[in-house]
Amino acid sequence: MQATSTPIPLGERMLTELDHRRLSRLQHKGAPAALDDLLDGTDVVASREVSADVVTINSKVQIVDAHTGQAQTLTLCYPADADPARGFVSVMSPVGLALIGLRVGDLARWHTPAGESVGARVEQLLFQPEANGEYTR
Repeated sequence: MQATSTPIPLGERMLTELDHRRLSRLQHKGAPAALDDLLDGTDVVASREVSADVVTINSKVQIVDAHTGQAQTLTLCYPADADPARGFVSVMSPVGLALIGLRVGDLARWHTPAGESVGARVEQLLFQPEANGEYTR
């Protein structure tokens, strides 16, 4: 399966105020430079106003590899809760930083630790806390 989506510029992403505030706190703990770009280049909205198709912290998202077409389900979480073997991916990881703030249908791009360029389309948002009425997680 060939992905037809294009990568999303940072200015077209969206963060909730809560996610932005909590990510800002992580900024000073050896965070990757991509976090600075994310925090400076996204639209920030109130948690109650975020669209139900936007990937937020604690969202469970199905992505489809742009090259292989293989689907994978991930839950985006804070670093302390990360457990990649169980599908819990830190927002501070390359894939986490690539996914946060995207919408269903968008293409995320990141580099693996080995330097390989990877892309995956946000296929489906299986759970988003804000869409479920959870605004203070």
